Amino acid sequence: MCAYILDFQEIDKTMVSQAGGKGANLGELCRMEGAQVPPGFCVTTDAYKAAISHHATLHSLLDQLALLQADDRKNISDISAQIRTAIESVPIPEDIAAAVSDQLRLQGEHKAYAVRSSATAEDLPTASFAGQQDTYLNVTGKAAILQHISQCWASLYTDRAVTYRLQHGFDQSKVSLSVVVQQMIFPEVSGIMFTADPVTSNRKVLSIDASFGLGEALVSGLVNADNYKVGEDQIIDRKISNKQIAILPAENGGTHTQPVRPEQQHYASLTDQQVIALSHLGRKIETHFGSPQDIEWCLAGDTFYIVQSRPITTLYPIPEAPDEENHVYASVGHNQMMTDAMKPLGLSFFLMATSARMSPAGGRLFIDISHFLATPSGREAIMNTLGKSDPLTRDALTIIMAREGFIKPLPDDKTELPIPTNEGQPPLENDPAITTELISNSRSSIELLKQNIQTKSGLDLFDFIPEDVQQSRKITFESRSLRVIMAAVEALFWINDNIEKWLGEKGVAGTLSQSVPNNITSEMGLALLDVADVIRPYPEVVAFLQQTTNDNFLEELPVLKGGEEAHEAIAGYLQKYGMRCVGEIDITKTRWSEKPLSLVPVILSNIRNFEPGTGIRKFEQGQQEALQKEQELLQRLKSLPDGEQKAAETQQKISLMRNFLGYREYPKYGLVSRYFIYKQALLKEAEQLVRANIIREKEDVYYLTFQEFREVVRSQQLDNELIHQRKEEYKLFEKLTPPRMITSDGEIINGSYKRENLPAGAIVGTPVSAGIIEGRARVILDMADANLEEGDILVTAFTDPSWTPLFVSIKGLVTEVGGLMTHGAVIAREYGLPAVVAMENATRLIKDGQRIRVNGTDGYVEIL
Repeated sequence: MCAYILDFQEIDKTMVSQAGGKGANLGELCRMEGAQVPPGFCVTTDAYKAAISHHATLHSLLDQLALLQADDRKNISDISAQIRTAIESVPIPEDIAAAVSDQLRLQGEHKAYAVRSSATAEDLPTASFAGQQDTYLNVTGKAAILQHISQCWASLYTDRAVTYRLQHGFDQSKVSLSVVVQQMIFPEVSGIMFTADPVTSNRKVLSIDASFGLGEALVSGLVNADNYKVGEDQIIDRKISNKQIAILPAENGGTHTQPVRPEQQHYASLTDQQVIALSHLGRKIETHFGSPQDIEWCLAGDTFYIVQSRPITTLYPIPEAPDEENHVYASVGHNQMMTDAMKPLGLSFFLMATSARMSPAGGRLFIDISHFLATPSGREAIMNTLGKSDPLTRDALTIIMAREGFIKPLPDDKTELPIPTNEGQPPLENDPAITTELISNSRSSIELLKQNIQTKSGLDLFDFIPEDVQQSRKITFESRSLRVIMAAVEALFWINDNIEKWLGEKGVAGTLSQSVPNNITSEMGLALLDVADVIRPYPEVVAFLQQTTNDNFLEELPVLKGGEEAHEAIAGYLQKYGMRCVGEIDITKTRWSEKPLSLVPVILSNIRNFEPGTGIRKFEQGQQEALQKEQELLQRLKSLPDGEQKAAETQQKISLMRNFLGYREYPKYGLVSRYFIYKQALLKEAEQLVRANIIREKEDVYYLTFQEFREVVRSQQLDNELIHQRKEEYKLFEKLTPPRMITSDGEIINGSYKRENLPAGAIVGTPVSAGIIEGRARVILDMADANLEEGDILVTAFTDPSWTPLFVSIKGLVTEVGGLMTHGAVIAREYGLPAVVAMENATRLIKDGQRIRVNGTDGYVEIL
């Protein structure tokens, strides 16, 4: 074995650091029985390092590159070009050239070769660098091969490769390159095979693209390939394209493009038998590597050759199924308005706090709804709950239900509902005192928890918390609590449905539910206006807040004129709301009390945009608009046939909704309050582990489940490699987009909107708060970046209660996730903001600063 050259037979998948991702995978394929791999060798990363080791100019340029951001395109382009020139100008050292020459004599000096780059940070499970470095085909002769090796080394610094590494946090100086030199196959047909459908992610459907000649025509997008879908050893779909050109080897090296004869252009590139044989080979390769693969292949004579296989990095992981039956999973995060990945401690806490059948996948939670889909009553129930508030989920459910036999039918019995209803319950008394008592009970329970947890530490704490979680579940899911919430929700749906039917007006419940009492979340937004009122008269405090970047800024306030008043106002706000944060259902997320600085931009925005007393005026204005709307509707109803009865029933539903709807936000507030108390106690345990040198930093415990954390406290031992692996896994999960619905086959079921008579170019979503508004779009993905002006329209991926303080500054809302009863929709209606949610890709389709029209009545946005 030479340090600079490795034959494929000497390489396996563990040798990425020497052979790069492509080379390691090719070596592994050579070890697999039944896979024909054209022979070849790798010029190792040691050769690359030796070639550039003494190049001072190159290392200076790499240092400059490390300081750039991924969006600094001009400097990336300039420096990368200089690096490529520097690498290509370095003569290949004699000992490396001699090693290449020796290997060529062994393999055949006059044969044609493909010379391909193989970076150490490519074809990894966590990132796909495919196509970012260069490939040269049909290269003959030692001199030409050495020249192309230099060009491959230089291609490590193409603009696209450098930018991708910057985006994904790869250290430019630590990425090395091997070069694959592989004997050319001159095929009749080439293509790509995905062992999971790249469109639907279905792991049981294999997809093959094929075209005449070399595969470069297909990879480069120069030809429409034939496509074959294979499931259970049968071709289940095929598309034969018009293949007008093929790329073929040129006589003097390289390749050339050649027209396909007209009579051949519509020929199938593969026979059915060849498709099935290739699919069998694909499944064997997938099994060997242990994950779905993206495979490059070619057909010469009767033999399929494999020239590359890499993991498919874009597939969403499948929740673990308890058996071999088909299962359907619905996203919990889409219902909770938090689709970000959660850390293991956060996932385990959420699972501890619920009785639903949930499974983690990709750092998110999914609920198994298969048992609902197995019976007629269950299907009706799931449609009336999950399907009712979100048309995309409803359409996805319709697609699944239409697949005969996918879910085994069961005898129709009374099915437990995924979301509770008041069906079969006696009527709930319309008495606001019920919510007052429920809120009082929750507060008392939280105060008792604060007292009790102070006496707990070590294993006692880890035994106490699950017991208290069960106690909190009893409070959160107490029969009266759920009945109050469902009574309000059912009243809201009743009002919207019947007023539209009787008077032709859509979404009136939005106006009628403005400024309802006892909504802890909407009160939170208005309370921050009151904080702004306290600070506004003190210019010295305002100036300090505008420039501070100190997380402990509260400690510095009292020395300023008005600082004590400002400190008291902010501290009082944090006392009541400081347990909240973005993504608050994950216990590991940083709370406002832990980082008060995150509230400063919103406070400054309120100072800038509003007059004193705005908070109470907004609330009173909402009350008045709701009352006026109620009187108007009742008057119109009375003029209809049976008008007195309709008006009386509507008035009763409005009263029920207004009395109870605000309480809907309280159980989550109570849960999050408890989370913060648990978290503070657990972090004390983590600090003990840091002092004992068992963990490096206290936040490392976030990458352990609750039971794993307990075991570390018990044993005082931890494998820090586990923490490292979990952190890398979490980075991968952060990049994934979770599906609304996924099957146990990995198929993502995407619903779609079916809406007619919309303006040209309209972007469609779900209407959740009526009204039409125009304004400047502010596309904001992080609340800390929310530099809003009054009258802006907030466009974001999702909102949870922590975003509510921003709602007082905006006049419309657009989100990618949500439904009629999710938090953003509820607060938008209460504040009287037209809102459209569940708008796929809204943050990419709408650009920051564009003027847009939001139609919250019919559910669409126009870019003006």
